[in-house]
Amino acid sequence: MFTTPSGFSPHLACAEPGEDEETPQEGPGPGACLADGPPITSASLDTLIQNLVPTADYYPEKAYVFTFLLSARLFIPPLELLSRVCELCIKQQQLDQSPLDTAKVRKFGPKILQLLTEWTETFPTDFRDETMVGHLKDFIHRIAPCDEAYWKTMNQMLQKLSQRLALMSKGEESIVKVSLNASSISDKLVAFKTKPPPIQKDILSICNDPYTLAQQLTHVELEHLSRIGPEEFVQAFVQKDPLDGTQPCFSDQKKKTSNLEAYVRWFNRLCYLVATEICMPAKKKQRAQVIEFFIDVARECFNIGNFNSLMAIISGMNMTPVSRLKKTWSKAKTAKFFILEHQMDPTGNFYNYRTALRGAAHRSRTANSNREKLSWFVYKPSHGVQIAFYLLFFMTWKQVECPFEEDQAILHYLHTAPIFSEDGLYLASYESESPENQVEKDRWKALRSNVLGKT
Repeated sequence: MFTTPSGFSPHLACAEPGEDEETPQEGPGPGACLADGPPITSASLDTLIQNLVPTADYYPEKAYVFTFLLSARLFIPPLELLSRVCELCIKQQQLDQSPLDTAKVRKFGPKILQLLTEWTETFPTDFRDETMVGHLKDFIHRIAPCDEAYWKTMNQMLQKLSQRLALMSKGEESIVKVSLNASSISDKLVAFKTKPPPIQKDILSICNDPYTLAQQLTHVELEHLSRIGPEEFVQAFVQKDPLDGTQPCFSDQKKKTSNLEAYVRWFNRLCYLVATEICMPAKKKQRAQVIEFFIDVARECFNIGNFNSLMAIISGMNMTPVSRLKKTWSKAKTAKFFILEHQMDPTGNFYNYRTALRGAAHRSRTANSNREKLSWFVYKPSHGVQIAFYLLFFMTWKQVECPFEEDQAILHYLHTAPIFSEDGLYLASYESESPENQVEKDRWKALRSNVLGKT
């Protein structure tokens, strides 16, 4: 049985014993739960596919189409699903007979074309497989003789699909590849503490206005989010257990989560960039100044609705090499930081954050401008219903255009500034404030030997 979110599919047919062996019917069929009926939470895969397929008098709700196409890939490959949808349509509409019933096809045609259009627009990566495109063309060719407009619709659909896939491929190639494994050159920048400042730029020399940096971080976030397909979240959440015989049949295919993984790399890079900028300065006063700067940037991110960058900044400031700098923190004004940290507290499944998000989501729905519509934060929901629910919001948010002007100098720095590895951060931290116990002293000695080649 395949579980679907309650309330997303009021037309969902109830599965009955032996129902799947029967000849496909027109419409929802016996036992269907209509809009005024009780919500159905599960049905057989065959029944769910049957209720995905439109007829002359029936079209599934858009939320059901999205949720089913999103989650079905865990149980059936998109190519097989498309094949079964086409086969069901051929049987229901008798498209294998000659001549075709033109009047009947003209009632059904616009609806199946609408379904295929929604599929190609929402999950374009499914159609990177040329076989998928071939199936789509073959099916439309069956009904096209009944109305010349169907040819035009197909050509427009394929043209938009081709443009979208080309744009996605270009975007994937242009995404700056970032890695936490900073080179030894970056880690050796620890030695900068004894060299003149011009040797190495820092964030304050590039941008000293918290609001401007928050805006540029928003550009980066929206750029990454715009490229992530909703199906990538589903694939990422699949739990693979080789001993579990009930795991989805489609989970053995290589996960197509490159854009999501690129976003994770960016999130982690931002964490390490924040920590690097704080640990780098030689003087305590300068480090405290950087801490206060990032606290203000985090606050501006919160005000904008950019919760992703907010979380990354807080995570970077909470990394041990940063948090252990007690003398530095004592010189910084941190009241605002603890308030923001409270908002991102993971206790109660991020209860405080979810409360803030609900408020931001409400403001976003009633907003009159793109500037007011910003609010997002990618995290792992606890179950499938939550995944589908939040991804419906995600699909809306990812289409928001960033209302702020780009600053190429700042964006370039965010993507290319050298960052420390974890060892480099610890070494810089110990160089800033001496180890407090024997464990830290031993680690400091080992790091100086390994990273700097000193004894």
